[in-house]
Amino acid sequence: MSMTSSVHGEQRRRILGEMLERDGSVTLVAAALELGVSEMTIRRDLADLEAEGVARRVRGGATQVVGPRSFRDRSAQRRSAKARIAQKAMDLVPTAGAIAIDASTTAGALGSVLTKHPDLVVVTNSWDNFRSVRRAGVKRAILTGGEVDELTDSLVGPVACRAAASHGYRTVFAGANGVEAEFGASDVSLEEAQVKVEFARAADAVVLLADSSKVGGRDLARSFAWDEVSVLVTELDPSDERLAELRSRVELR
Repeated sequence: MSMTSSVHGEQRRRILGEMLERDGSVTLVAAALELGVSEMTIRRDLADLEAEGVARRVRGGATQVVGPRSFRDRSAQRRSAKARIAQKAMDLVPTAGAIAIDASTTAGALGSVLTKHPDLVVVTNSWDNFRSVRRAGVKRAILTGGEVDELTDSLVGPVACRAAASHGYRTVFAGANGVEAEFGASDVSLEEAQVKVEFARAADAVVLLADSSKVGGRDLARSFAWDEVSVLVTELDPSDERLAELRSRVELR
């Protein structure tokens, strides 16, 4: 329900921060309606939150700035969007051979529904995603090994990179913390990005999985330029205006 009167700036920014934490993004229109103020006021508030490092402004609103977080924390965010992405990405999963899924929770959502692909070989650098793939019934799931990133629960470092590069993949399915038209796909650390790069070097195709809160964002380390990505899968319809700047860069699903 919309608020009947406007709230003062500090309270507005606190509420906007809570909305970003809950949903991953906010739009000017919805936030202005919710808080009973103008879109211009919300735009100024989001500029303040961006200066504080809490938000990243994008066309029509803002997305949450997220640093390294545990797998459990990331799994709790945007579950319905991830489920929709996994459903759409299933059409891109080969019937045989090997695939790689990275340590993202979005790729993990795909791994958890591979129930009709028991004969695939699936390689991942995430213990959580490894278990999800095994629970789905995949007979040959391979964990890369490597150093545990205590902040993200992923496996990184030289051992993980060598293992990632030691197989040939039909497709690699990878998440991203930021998806921007000019910069490409990006992640929270160079170590995270490097494992994805090694997966991709050994793959015939790269499928990027990213929910709409990542669109327009840029994080620390670039993982893929657009000419390295075969398909971008989001929960949005490909015709959605939020994807307009990406439409000429990559195939959208």
